[in-house]
Amino acid sequence: MNALRRGLGNGLVQAFLVIVGLVWVTPLAGLFLSSMRSAQDTAEGGWWTVLTRPGQLSFDNYSALLGNAGMTRAFWNTVLISVPATVLVVVIAALAGYAFAWLEFPFRDTIFLVVVALLVVPVQIGLLPVAKLFGALGLFGTIPGVVLFHVSYGLPFAIFLLRNYFAEMPKEMLEAARMDGGSEWRIFTQLVLPVGRPALASLAIFQFLWVWNDMLVALLFADSSSQPLTVELQSQIRQFGSNIDVLAPGAFLSLIVPVMVFFAFQRHFVQGVMAGSVK
Repeated sequence: MNALRRGLGNGLVQAFLVIVGLVWVTPLAGLFLSSMRSAQDTAEGGWWTVLTRPGQLSFDNYSALLGNAGMTRAFWNTVLISVPATVLVVVIAALAGYAFAWLEFPFRDTIFLVVVALLVVPVQIGLLPVAKLFGALGLFGTIPGVVLFHVSYGLPFAIFLLRNYFAEMPKEMLEAARMDGGSEWRIFTQLVLPVGRPALASLAIFQFLWVWNDMLVALLFADSSSQPLTVELQSQIRQFGSNIDVLAPGAFLSLIVPVMVFFAFQRHFVQGVMAGSVK
């Protein structure tokens, strides 16, 4: 009887998870199918009509997307913004997190409290003064300026996350490495980083998704030659509201890249979440 109850319970849980998965995947599938339909077919009916009329599907929209200079330039701008902003935040935060967790230096705790206090500063407060500063430095309207802004505002949370994760590592493990003659740099690169890989992967996912999907910062700090995909899509909607043959594949491209990144690092992400839940 107990085995039957457990079986029914597991079956209900699995059925619920399948339903949740279908609900989550349906918009993505709908967008993908819409991106492969012509503007006329889209105007005549919803994407689900392809289930009975599969002849609607073609890759003509993606050919048009590749021929749209603004969209392709915006895609590569998004890559040039998101990848450096993610790598720099992870690298700098890992170094700072290790220093705050295990190195002794003057005013360490005070500086860390200042970093934590920066978490409560809204991004909107810094937009105008940073824009004036970037204008004086010649960074306004450039990709390096957008990257620098994302790095600056991503570091407080990143340092806070990694410092707390590194601080939970066994002290004896690091002391044994020092007794064996390991330098701080060697301990950091060969011991701390491999152990902290789940936390680093989780941070990289969060930072990449935030930067890739951002429109507010890019809308203010990027000009027409450096604007990312989110801004270009918004511009296409405003100027060409019926240009669905370009907007749909562009939106799907903007969505599928973060999804692929998440699934590529999901194993490390789950390990990071589980490690944080048991410490």
